[in-house]
Amino acid sequence: MTLGLDAMETLAVALAVLFVGAAVQARIRFLQDNNIPIPVIGGLLFAALTTILFLGFDQRIALDMALREPMMLAFFTTIGLGADYRLLVRGGPRLLLFGLVCFIYLIMQDGLGLLAAIGMDLHPLVGLLGGSITLAGGHGTGAAYAQKFADVQNIAGVMELAMACATFGLILGGLLGGPVAGRLIRAHGLESASSHEYSPPGAKEEQHAPINADTLLRALFAVLVCIIGGLFLGRAMGDAAFTLPGFIWSLLIGVVLRNLQYLVPKLAVHRPTVDMLGSISLSIFLAMALMSLRLWELLSLAGPLLVILLIQTAGMALFASFVTFRFMGSNYDSAIIAGGHCGFGLGATPTAVANMEALTRRFGPSPQAFLVVPLMGAFFIDFINAIVIQGYLALPIFGY
Repeated sequence: MTLGLDAMETLAVALAVLFVGAAVQARIRFLQDNNIPIPVIGGLLFAALTTILFLGFDQRIALDMALREPMMLAFFTTIGLGADYRLLVRGGPRLLLFGLVCFIYLIMQDGLGLLAAIGMDLHPLVGLLGGSITLAGGHGTGAAYAQKFADVQNIAGVMELAMACATFGLILGGLLGGPVAGRLIRAHGLESASSHEYSPPGAKEEQHAPINADTLLRALFAVLVCIIGGLFLGRAMGDAAFTLPGFIWSLLIGVVLRNLQYLVPKLAVHRPTVDMLGSISLSIFLAMALMSLRLWELLSLAGPLLVILLIQTAGMALFASFVTFRFMGSNYDSAIIAGGHCGFGLGATPTAVANMEALTRRFGPSPQAFLVVPLMGAFFIDFINAIVIQGYLALPIFGY
C-alpha cells in the first residue's frame, strides 16, 4: 500500500521533520555536543520511519519533491546575494589556499578508494566511484560517470552503486563535520574573533536593522528574480561547449545584483532577511533530501561498499583535523572551515553550510568560513574534481 503526498503536504511534513529534529536535538546531549544539524537529525529519523513501515508493514510513503530544487536554488541564490565584492577580494588568498587543500584531498580520496577496491578484489573503477566521483561530486557527477562506466566497461549495478555512495556520503558529511570541528575548537581553546576584518562598512548597522514585511518582500522578490533568471540562462546555455551546473547561474545573478547596489542603491537588499531566507531554504532542502532516502535499498548494497565508505570517512576526519585545519591557519575560522570541508568532501555544499551553521550557532560567528567554503563548494570544487578524476582515469590500470 502506498500513501501519496502532494507538494504542499510534503512541504508540511518537511517542516514537521525540522521541528522533530530540533526537539530531539534539544533533549539528547550527544547531538548537541557534536553539533549535528537539525535537518540531518529529523531527515534521518523520517527515513528510518519509512524504512520500518516498508519492511515491517509493506507501507510506502510517496513524497512529491517538486519544491526541493527551488529550495536548493534559493539557498545558492542567497549565497550570491551575500557576496560583497570587497569580501571576495579580501578572501581571495584564503580561497586559493583552500583550493589547494581541496585538490590535495581529492587526490587522497580517490587514492584511498582505489586501494580499498583493489584490496577487496573489486574493479578499480569501483574505487573511484567510492571516491571523489560520488563523495565530493555528489549524485549528479556520480550518475554521469556511472553511465559512462556502464557503457564502456559493462560493470553490473554501477548506477545503483554510485547513487548509494553519494547518498551515504550526504549522511556521513552531515554527521562528521560537527564532531570534527567541535573537537578542534575545544582541544585548542579557540574562540570566535571579535574583529570585523571581513565585514564591509555599514554591515554592523545593517545586521541590527529589524526584519519586517517590507524587507521580507524585497528579499523574496530578489531571490525569485535570481532563480528565474538562472533557470533561463541555464536553458539558454545548455548546448554550449562549456556548461555550468544550473544553480551556478542563479548564484552568479545574485552576486551581480548584490554588487550593483553600489551603483543603484535602490537595488540594496536587507542582508539579515536574505540570511534568514537562506537558512530556511537550506533547512527545508536538506530535510527533503534526507526524507526521500530509501534506506532499505542502501542496506542491500552493504558489504564492500561500507568498507570503502568507512575508510573514506576516517580519511576525511583525519585530513580535516590535521591538514585543512593547519593549512588554513589553526584558528577558530580554520576549525569551522574544517567542519565545512567534511560536509562537501563527503556530501554536498548545503551539507557543509548546515554543519557550519550548527557550529557557529553554538560557538560564535565565522564570516571567513562562510565566505570561503560556499564559494569553493559552489564554484570551484567540480572543476578541481574533474581534473583529478581525469588524471586517475589516465592511469594504465583503467585502460582509458
